[in-house]
Amino acid sequence: MKQEMVESLYVWIDETATIIEMDLNVTYLEAVAETLDTLFNGQPFEDIDDQLSTKLTNQLLKIKSDEYSKEEIRKAVQLAILKGMKDATQQQHLITPDSVAMFMGYIASKLFEGEEQLKVFDPAAGTGNLMTAVLNQLDMEITAYGSEVDQTLIQLALANANLQKNHVEFFHQDSLRPFLMEPVDFVFADLPVGYYPDDVQAKQYQLKAEEDHSYAHHLFIEQGLNYTKDGGYLMFIVPNFLFDSDQSKALNEFLREEAHIVGMLQLSDSLFKDEKHGKSILILQKKGEGTTPPKQALLVKLPSFKNPDAMADILAQMNQWFQDYKTIEK
Repeated sequence: MKQEMVESLYVWIDETATIIEMDLNVTYLEAVAETLDTLFNGQPFEDIDDQLSTKLTNQLLKIKSDEYSKEEIRKAVQLAILKGMKDATQQQHLITPDSVAMFMGYIASKLFEGEEQLKVFDPAAGTGNLMTAVLNQLDMEITAYGSEVDQTLIQLALANANLQKNHVEFFHQDSLRPFLMEPVDFVFADLPVGYYPDDVQAKQYQLKAEEDHSYAHHLFIEQGLNYTKDGGYLMFIVPNFLFDSDQSKALNEFLREEAHIVGMLQLSDSLFKDEKHGKSILILQKKGEGTTPPKQALLVKLPSFKNPDAMADILAQMNQWFQDYKTIEK
């Protein structure tokens, strides 16, 4: 991957999105989605006026999308989305930090090393950055699904995946409602943290709150297990207080019944403005015939991703842990 390629593509996306934003009077994020779709299709859409069509045709003459790698595309798109989110007021308009997304892809590659086929699902797909970061690191045939309730975010996610030539089937719905989807091998997500407002739907879950609203992040974990095959894996970005909240007793009991805790990796404090907003990567295996918990769960506090020596040391320890774990599992 070449940084200059990332920068040149970002500049093109930004210029083109700004043209669309001004001409169609839409938000910058909506314009980015239109830009990515236009680049993917290789021509302007027919339902726009001639003046804008001419501008976009001229923009397309400046670029060849097949010259860029998947990761160059993903990173350039991420930069454009981050620019758009600085002006977005909706709280759900957030993006998984790139270093974390890449790290989760590395963990996924270790969990499924040697597999030839894989079905994966991200129930909180957002802009698709985490999804595509993980897919780009898995060297196997993949069937991928994603779900997102926000209209703008799912448009960005679909355009993002298409441009990277990652085939993903997206569901535009509340991810805590039922899916027309068979269970998959691997569920992963950057979980939305907070209360779930639909108390009626929450009552369908074992992890519903006895009083007041239920925690959305708890319900997402249960929903993830609902759509994971026996013996399959789940990986979530969760708040550090996950097991210390007022509803954590029920979560602990539920996980003891349904899953093995494979690992808990606390992300570096340097990623967060406030320590109370700190997060971790939780790795689970859904219980099934023949599954056993690891002799010792992978419990790590990660150093800053900007400290290469410390990260190299941690990765060496993790590589050894995964080698031992997969040997025992077999």
